[in-house]
Amino acid sequence: MTKIRVLLADDHAVVRQGLAALLLENQDIEVVGQAADGLEAIRLAQELKPDVAVMDIGMPHVNGIEATRRILKAHPQARVLVLSQYEQKEYVLEAIDAGASGYLLKRDAGADLAEAIRAVFRGGAVLHPVAARKLIDAYISCERTKVGDSLEHLTDREREVLILVAEGYTNQQIAELLHVSPKTVDGHRTSLMAKLDLHNRTDVVKYALKRQLIDL
Repeated sequence: MTKIRVLLADDHAVVRQGLAALLLENQDIEVVGQAADGLEAIRLAQELKPDVAVMDIGMPHVNGIEATRRILKAHPQARVLVLSQYEQKEYVLEAIDAGASGYLLKRDAGADLAEAIRAVFRGGAVLHPVAARKLIDAYISCERTKVGDSLEHLTDREREVLILVAEGYTNQQIAELLHVSPKTVDGHRTSLMAKLDLHNRTDVVKYALKRQLIDL
């Protein structure tokens, strides 16, 4: 039997372990890796090439929405199933816009998770009823906002630096996280701020919050 290879990404170890234990009961599903933050999820997706990534949103360094976008850009054949505590319309829309094939709420996942993984693996889409309602309401009221415009002009590295700056990391700390020099970080920071017409860290934080790149 060919198993569906799954990557779990959540910053809470107990959640990851619980999900892994839950999925262990399914003979057609294999958890091949676990990530504690968005950067690790991107790296493990590159190394392990899972069929499905089960992705939390509120993770450090790079959140689940940006990680989803990056993973699917590098591996279009992969599928991402968002498993989040957030019900807000903005998160649902941003996740779908990033390419996620499904959106489930943690509180109600339970036994539905395995079937949701199978569904997105087969090319289907899965939405929790609350998420589906948010999506429908947004389209009906014409409130959907496309994530493109100036954000699309940033490189992947500039996006990483943008998020880390907005989260309060210093250039030195960012350099250590990304394994580059502080001078390189400063260059990316200067470039992204110029592209987005941002003038200080407060502007960066406001922009990142508006685009749901970070959480409050």
